[in-house]
Amino acid sequence: MRPGLGSSDRRAAHEILFTVLKRLLLGLIGVIVVGLVAFCVFAWRPAIAEIAPPAPGSFAPALVAQGEVLASAGYCSACHTAKHGKPFAGGYPMATQFGTIYSTNITPDPATGIGKWSEPAFRRAMHEGVSRNGAHLLPAFPYDHFTKLTDGDVAALYAYFMTRAPVRQEASDNTVPFPLNIRLLQAGWKLLFFTTGRFQPQPTQSAEWNRGAYLAEGISHCGACHTPRGVLGAEIRDRAYAGAPIDGWIAPPLDKTNPSPVPWTHAELVAYLGTGISRYHGTAAGPMGAVPRGLSHLPAADVAAIATYFASRNGSASQGAQGDAAIVKALVADKIGSGLTYDPAARLYAGACASCHYNGRQLNPLRPDLALNSAVNLDDPTNLIRVILYGVSAQDGAPGVVMPGFAHGFTNADVARISAYLRATRTTKPAWADLETKVATIRAQGQGQ
Repeated sequence: MRPGLGSSDRRAAHEILFTVLKRLLLGLIGVIVVGLVAFCVFAWRPAIAEIAPPAPGSFAPALVAQGEVLASAGYCSACHTAKHGKPFAGGYPMATQFGTIYSTNITPDPATGIGKWSEPAFRRAMHEGVSRNGAHLLPAFPYDHFTKLTDGDVAALYAYFMTRAPVRQEASDNTVPFPLNIRLLQAGWKLLFFTTGRFQPQPTQSAEWNRGAYLAEGISHCGACHTPRGVLGAEIRDRAYAGAPIDGWIAPPLDKTNPSPVPWTHAELVAYLGTGISRYHGTAAGPMGAVPRGLSHLPAADVAAIATYFASRNGSASQGAQGDAAIVKALVADKIGSGLTYDPAARLYAGACASCHYNGRQLNPLRPDLALNSAVNLDDPTNLIRVILYGVSAQDGAPGVVMPGFAHGFTNADVARISAYLRATRTTKPAWADLETKVATIRAQGQGQ
């Protein structure tokens, strides 16, 4: 029989175990404390001193004019102006999976805007995503794109905003929940997803391509809408321009997966980006409506450069024959539903759509051909439903041409019926599922901004 441990031996063993566990726990606490301190040191940014608001006349007119063009190309007004609000005074709501984030006042008001920001403070916000007071900015502000801008372009933007009319308007409270609203934690997000640095030209590409890449990747931040995001809200870099939901719409892919039957050639991209009208792809609407309005202030060579950049990514140069065949097929499909019919869906189309969208023997860019339109060919019917419900305003698309919305005249079943009809008769793609529920959801969301 083996002798057992005595009570004194058991106590000694327990004390040793307790001591070991205590040391492990204290060591773990120490590691956590050291890690937290190290993170705080890493995340901390100093405040930059306030300045007296500079006089508008202190900025060179040419620099202000350059900033105006850049601000337009960056759609700054679209995001920093609330509906019916004063320009650049903020308050525009941006719905995210983490809550609603409201844009800030970027007028030179000294109390509620950026009137007391120095140019270095403004540059740090653009290049590093850090406010004048040292707080990390939420990535709804696309500093991950603006970091690519040259110091000269940032200086021009600063000159432009500091010469706008100051507007006193307090910031709206974001609805981002705790602890995601702790600005210090944004440093962790940056550590994972953000790399600061100016745009680096590709030596194997032309000067025009590099200029287009600089504009598209930087000030115009095209990927902010057209690139899908991960669970933490960062763009998925290896799926750049693969398409993504944005503000209740779908931003179509800008890469080779774009579903448009006619390829987005350089010429089509120039027309669409510069005017909002494309002969083969329709007119800009929804969040995209602000893009051609903004880019129209750029020199024509810059718009062409952006088109060169995206045409190189979407493979359109090798798809010419595909486009010709799609146009012939679309003109044939145009005749479907244009005459006497007993199909309820066809009658609905004939009564509401055919008078504008029937082209006959040739395409009319002011009356988009629905067989060629991205909204009918996307895997998601959201864009088509939104246009049917709310139309296209005079502000978007072709000047002076308005598409009326049918939200008041059509039931959810009507919109679903006509969407399904167009999908079936204008494409060879699979039918959209559960359309009536989708229509009801979009109608409940409303027209938006």
